[in-house]
Amino acid sequence: MKSPLETPEKQGAGESSAQPAKPAAQSVIDTSKMSAGKAAALDLAESSRDPLDERGSFASNLFIGRYDFDRIFPYPAQSAEDRAKGDPFLKQLREYLEANVDADEIDRTGEIPQKNIDELFSMGAFGIKIPTRYGGLGLSQVNYGRAAMLLGSWDANLTALVSAHQSIGVPQPLLIFGTEEQKTKYLPRVARKEISAFALTETDAGSDPANMSLRADATEDGSAFILNGEKLWCTNLIKAGVLVVMAKTPPKMVKGRERKQITAFIVEVDSPGLEITYRCHFMGLRALYNGIVKFTNVRVPRENMIAKEGQGLKVALTTLNTGRLTIPAACVGLSKRLLEICRKWAGERVQWGVPIGQHYAIAGKIAEMAGNVFAMEAMTFLTSALVDGKAGDLRIETAMCKMWATEATWRIADEAMQVRGGRGYETAQSLEGRGEEGIPVERFLRDCRINMIFEGSSEIMRLFIAREALDPHLKVGGAIFNTQLPTSERARAVFKSGKFYASWYPKQWMGASAGDLEKLHADLRPHVRYAAGASKRLARGLFHAMTRFGPKLDREQLLLARFVGIATELFAMSASCAFAQHKIESGEPVAEILSVATYFCRSARMRIDTQFAGVSLNADRAGYDLTQELLAGKHADLRKGIV
Repeated sequence: MKSPLETPEKQGAGESSAQPAKPAAQSVIDTSKMSAGKAAALDLAESSRDPLDERGSFASNLFIGRYDFDRIFPYPAQSAEDRAKGDPFLKQLREYLEANVDADEIDRTGEIPQKNIDELFSMGAFGIKIPTRYGGLGLSQVNYGRAAMLLGSWDANLTALVSAHQSIGVPQPLLIFGTEEQKTKYLPRVARKEISAFALTETDAGSDPANMSLRADATEDGSAFILNGEKLWCTNLIKAGVLVVMAKTPPKMVKGRERKQITAFIVEVDSPGLEITYRCHFMGLRALYNGIVKFTNVRVPRENMIAKEGQGLKVALTTLNTGRLTIPAACVGLSKRLLEICRKWAGERVQWGVPIGQHYAIAGKIAEMAGNVFAMEAMTFLTSALVDGKAGDLRIETAMCKMWATEATWRIADEAMQVRGGRGYETAQSLEGRGEEGIPVERFLRDCRINMIFEGSSEIMRLFIAREALDPHLKVGGAIFNTQLPTSERARAVFKSGKFYASWYPKQWMGASAGDLEKLHADLRPHVRYAAGASKRLARGLFHAMTRFGPKLDREQLLLARFVGIATELFAMSASCAFAQHKIESGEPVAEILSVATYFCRSARMRIDTQFAGVSLNADRAGYDLTQELLAGKHADLRKGIV
């Protein structure tokens, strides 16, 4: 019998990370001392998640000291057949963007020409993963990522329109949860002529869906639901013809307790009572078609419900698990574009008698860009290939890709502006106006900042990953701390967890094995071995934190963020080594590949060591106390002397 911390073998080829989730296990978290609002939010979230240890993945196992490099090595490269299937469309898309899409003009006007939208629909850009029988291109996740990389390197506004439409709009939820009738009715529309959008956020409900106020009440005969309420920041809303809407339906009783329910619906934008009341405008993405939508007695047929009543949050979370991969793929494209801008400029711009790229201060920035570009491409397309291969539950990998790539891209954009200096801060239009090449670094910087916020902010990604990291431990010993359980049950949990940890914990001090590395280049092996050992150190640290903080560990968000940061860097290192070996075997220059891969791994190891040091030596508590003093109105001097 497997221990609760061990994971089963990989799923069979017929199983997919995109499949609807299994019913969640009963929460082992004690909510008795929480506020009513926090308890309700946790209960709702827990009812909509799966216990990760039922399936497992490479990244999830890093937290329990299990380094399964053979899950990602050899690197799951795109097959020649799949690449050939996507190449014609990608060639057409590249040529179209270069010849027909004026990204700077879109930024200046805040509008994407309808001609561009219509022509992209015609070539299938809005139905990349939709099966051909419904009018789409029927391409893989990897080919979709390649398209996002092209779009991300050219124009973020168009990227947002195309990706939000099919990653979180109508296509993805219907592909996973939709009935055949729903697919037949809606997928041809959204593949070739109609923009879709996703409506989840409200003024008081963002990452905390328990606060959702938009209601969906069943009609007396049960044939439809009546929606009343409002949604905020609905991306693509202004151009959309159909929406996926999350609404609160009447609660149900579960084991004597009332549980809130959220349900997903397909809603036509031309429905009576639906009103688009405002278009939002932002720092970047000037042509983002984002707005507020109000529902006043909007009637939605029951057949427009996606999945079952009460499964809306599960629909949203499952959709996002795969949908999130579009953002890091676009980040790869943008980061490559910025790296190329800096490479050229650092070789051309001469200061103090030499090109600025020969000064260590600039060379260090460009090297860091190159290493991070290599790693984010390795992570993102490895995970995309695993999705195509139906390799199991990949929610941790997709969250890590989204979090790590968006933050790395922001740093790259910031450093690119620094490398370009005043020319980085100047707009493309102004540069062209005085006779220089209009390189839009400032636009890229403005546009990419949102990536760390939407589809799950970096903070939420860290909490999401941390919760999944703790899940196996909670299955073993969480009941010990749950005061709502009978004493006898808690006592049994003490015995069970003690027996388990007596076997598991000593193993975390034993030598780590990365498996058979004979087929990995000798220069890469030390980094993989380091990652295997660091995984055990990570598992020990997480266990020590649990024994120290017990049920209050969830409050130590900065501490948990360090553990998440370590695991994410280990995933990035491991993916980079596997990716490097694949490139070497594909005939790419060995010295060049090893140069960028080993640089990244050495840089990542420095960050990991810093994160480990911060686990025991930090200013977390002092910072929290200082903030509470500020919130209480103290430190008045910090507010003096301002307008």
